Amino acid sequence: LGIPIDIIEPTSYLFDDKRFQRSSMDYFKYTKYKKHLDWESFYNWSKENNYRLILLTTKSQKKYINYKFQSNDILLFGRESAGVTLSVHESVNEQLTIPMVEGLRSINVSSAVALVVGEACRQLNLL
Repeated sequence: LGIPIDIIEPTSYLFDDKRFQRSSMDYFKYTKYKKHLDWESFYNWSKENNYRLILLTTKSQKKYINYKFQSNDILLFGRESAGVTLSVHESVNEQLTIPMVEGLRSINVSSAVALVVGEACRQLNLL
């Protein structure tokens, strides 16, 4: 889809170029990604470049499907096990959720990314 990826260290897994290349199969040469040392450096970089930070979280009532995405949005997805810290929640421009069937907690990150990035691309005519 040509969507750039921002990796914010530290990650909960060993992340290096070789592993990323292997997991992305034949698409690595088309993948643009940037690693950030930590949340603070990522946050400062995003503000300097006028990005809006949009967090996907189970703690929001605002549905992603009703949101008007913009081309300067960065979509943030936390860890499946714990999400993101309170300071990240407090730093973002918007918090969105994926509606779930009552009693279910959340879906895995890759499915969440597919749903929300797909909707953002549809709205922005990127597909």
